Amino acid sequence: MALDEAQIRENCKRVQSRISEACARWRKSGDTVDLMAVTKTVPPELVNVAVDCGIRLLGENRVQEYLAKKDIYAPEAEVQFIGRVQTNKLKFLIPSVTCIQAVDSLHTAEEINKHAQKHSITQKILLEVNIGGEESKGGISAPALPALLESVRALDAVSVCGLMTIPPPGDSERCFAAMQELFEKTAQSCPGLTTLSMGMSGDFETAIRYGATVVRIGSGLFGARN
Repeated sequence: MALDEAQIRENCKRVQSRISEACARWRKSGDTVDLMAVTKTVPPELVNVAVDCGIRLLGENRVQEYLAKKDIYAPEAEVQFIGRVQTNKLKFLIPSVTCIQAVDSLHTAEEINKHAQKHSITQKILLEVNIGGEESKGGISAPALPALLESVRALDAVSVCGLMTIPPPGDSERCFAAMQELFEKTAQSCPGLTTLSMGMSGDFETAIRYGATVVRIGSGLFGARN
């Protein structure tokens, strides 16, 4: 059953408080973690309730759903695309989304570059790492990251801002620790890498412990998906 506005406001307050507590416990003073509201299947009017609660970052999973909702979102909201996207649908995302999070191939990056050039912009992206080695999930392996990063950074209209991952269920802590190590090692040679997107409703506090700068929360804010 869909949550009402009051329940969403309470959830937003609770999650924001838990993020603050996790930062106070695990992170250095001054570290910040962005809360992304994952909006899959959520009516835009209810998403705007979260925006009104101070959550300015939205994550969309599906192109068609995004297109149906984007003009209804509050103007102060920033939308990023976090789902897997077919290259023939990139034209619907660029330039209206600020970042495309789940890039795991040079081919996809080249197509993003092509569309960004048409709009005379630099499109921000994150490279997706399959840190758990799951065959059912997208993302590149950790050993393959340096070569892909080098190739993508050579593109004129794409900016690699960081990394993202989704760990296997039940193995979050080990994978988050491995991802933190990979991110820090990679950022040493690529100073522009500042974003580590990992952690969802069930494990975001652990992700914060291991260096996440963005956590992606859906059911924790809006309840179970339909």
